[in-house]
Amino acid sequence: MALALGGYFTSGSNIFTSSLITVQSWFSSRFAALQDFLTAPRDIASLRQRNSELEAEVAELQAQVIQLQQEVGETEILAALVDFSRANPENQYRAAAVIGRDPSPFLQYVIINRGSNDGILRGMPVVTDQGLVGRVDAVIADAARVQLITDPAANVNIRVQNAEEDASLVGSVTGDLTLEMIPQDASLERGDLVLTSGLGGGYPPNLIVGQVVNVRSLDLFQQATVQPVVDFNGLQIVLIIVNFEPVDINPLVPAP
Repeated sequence: MALALGGYFTSGSNIFTSSLITVQSWFSSRFAALQDFLTAPRDIASLRQRNSELEAEVAELQAQVIQLQQEVGETEILAALVDFSRANPENQYRAAAVIGRDPSPFLQYVIINRGSNDGILRGMPVVTDQGLVGRVDAVIADAARVQLITDPAANVNIRVQNAEEDASLVGSVTGDLTLEMIPQDASLERGDLVLTSGLGGGYPPNLIVGQVVNVRSLDLFQQATVQPVVDFNGLQIVLIIVNFEPVDINPLVPAP
């Protein structure tokens, strides 16, 4: 004890302590490695389970986001349609959702979820807040088929607003709209607004159809391409004008 208190064992004690620490560090590292080896499979399984849980939560949140975006989009569409109906009080409207499309590439039709049980009749015009969509072509109890104005068999009597000229608007297989039988002396320009004329009894007057984008001069008449104001590929909700009764004037038209 006297020697230790006198500091004679200090160097030997340091050497022994350093050696002991080295041995302890070696055993500690080997024990930690062995422990990691034994517990790694359990940790991996736990991480995989947690990862699956997180992926499921992310998928659920993404579905909720998509649903909320759809609800916001439908709300905006309905608000626009309400504003449109208020701005055009001369007509009575019934809203309908687009639930299907004709699979044929040569026909331009959509199916809506309103039918004869809702007072829908064949020939009723169909619009959106943007403009004219088409008219009801066939009706069953709870659904109806709407012929779009882009259909090859569709024909709409229109009026070019700035030129104050009447013409016939026809669809095509490609979905393009063309004005036909325009007199050569008619002054048509790019950007002219195209409206329904009301002639022929098929549509009420002054429904917006589109704008002239191109004018071509033929032998006897002019022909123009019209850009519709309605996005037919994005149709979700439409309005049916239920107080309009189409008039069939074909029996009064002289045979050629």
